[in-house]
Parts: sequence; structure tokens; C-alpha cells
Amino acid sequence: MVHTPKWIAALLVSGLLGGCALSPSSDDALESARASFQSVKEDPNVLRAAPKDVIRAGESLARAERLSSYWGSAEDVRHYAYLSERYAAIARQHSETSLNQERTTRLELELQRLQLSLREAKLLSVQQHNGWLEEQVVSLAASETDRGLVMTLGDMLFDAGRAELQPTANRTLLKLVQFLQINPQRRVRIEGYTDNTGSAEENLELSRARAQTVADLLVDLGIDTKRIQVVGYGDDFPVAENASARGRAQNRRVEIVFSDERGQLGSER
Repeated sequence: MVHTPKWIAALLVSGLLGGCALSPSSDDALESARASFQSVKEDPNVLRAAPKDVIRAGESLARAERLSSYWGSAEDVRHYAYLSERYAAIARQHSETSLNQERTTRLELELQRLQLSLREAKLLSVQQHNGWLEEQVVSLAASETDRGLVMTLGDMLFDAGRAELQPTANRTLLKLVQFLQINPQRRVRIEGYTDNTGSAEENLELSRARAQTVADLLVDLGIDTKRIQVVGYGDDFPVAENASARGRAQNRRVEIVFSDERGQLGSER
């Protein structure tokens, strides 16, 4: 009878036990892969934009779980868990790219529609529309202040944390463009504001981005950039309480300050 040395037997037992149990890093990799797959499979935008990548993520995760339940090595489990996470990340990237392309297409179509409406409006008599546009701008203005005539663009112009204009603002902006074209001596200061969600630095940057979005649209519709001044005030100067969703929506706004007929703008805040 052959006797196996005790130290060899101990190594064999240790090796067998090591093959049956996952190391902590394997468990962590599996949990991370599960969370990533769960997030993409429950996102309708990801499922619509990258279904094949979601399927691959699920297949790789299933294989990693099978290996963890039987005699698969920890290295194999980590490998397939990693593949699942990568497929999930690729699916989300494809979804974001698709959404950005859709958003760009919508904006381009809306801009084309506005430009067409503007060209149609130009066919009408300037004399006929001049008084009407003056009345429209005055009626839309919040008040006559020491900064000049101030017009506020919508109560719900921007979503929280976003600088893209809502489509409801386009009609008002079209009237503004018509007014500025008929009154070429007028200049405007576009002031951006946010609610108090987020840090002061983030809000300041976001408020300027919102004002710049409006300015860019005016330029796209033919207004000379030299006639436009852009400034952001962050969450300063709220017009409503930030304690409610309605109040925060009102504070997410852009104000248009008009110069006098000589092109002189009033003082900033």
C-alpha cells in the first residue's frame, strides 16, 4: 500500500476546496454584472436601441452564474461576468448615442419649421406688422424695470438640470425674432436662471447654458450675434418659492431684456 505524505494530501484537499468555492472577487464581479444587466434590461430606451447587446449581456451573465454553481473556476466566473458588464455598458452607450441623434434630428426639424414660418412672415408687410409686434412684445413683457423692458420666456421652459428648450417656447421666440428684424437698432440681453437644485457652481453654469441656447436659436434664425448679450445668474433672483415643483419650474427661466430704441441696454443686476 502506497502512503501519501501528509503535506501532499493537505495540498490536494486544499485544491479541491478551492475549486468548489468562489473567491470574494468572483462574488463581487458576479454581483456587479447582475446589477449592470438589471439596469439595462429594465430601460426601454436601451432595449429599443441595442437589443442584441442586452441579450449578449444576459447570456454572459447566465454562463457566469452556471459556472459559479458547479465546478467552474473563479477565473472563468470573473471572465464571463466581465463580458456581461461590458455588453451592458456597450448597450447603454448605443442607447445614449441613439437618443442624442434623435434629439438632434428633432431640433433640426424644429429649426427648419421655424425658419419656414419666419420666411412666410417676411412676405407680409412690415408696416402692417410693426404695430402688432410692438403690442405683442409689450404684452409678453413681465414689467418695465430699471433694466429695461423685460420679457420672461415661459414658466416651464426647461426641464430640471437641462439646457434644451421645450417646444412650447418656439412660438414666442419666433415673435421675438420678427420684432428684432423689424427693429434692427434694438439689442437684447438674455439672462438665464435656475432653481436651487444642485450646487451654486453647477447652477451658474447651467443658467448661462440656458441663456446661450436661446441666443444660439436667435442667431440660427438670422439675428446678428453682436446684438445679443448672454449672462447667467444661477439660482439667484428667484420669482417663486423653490419649495414646490411648481415654484422650481417657474424659476427655470430665461428673461429677455430689451434695449431702448438707440440700442442702449439697462444695467445688469
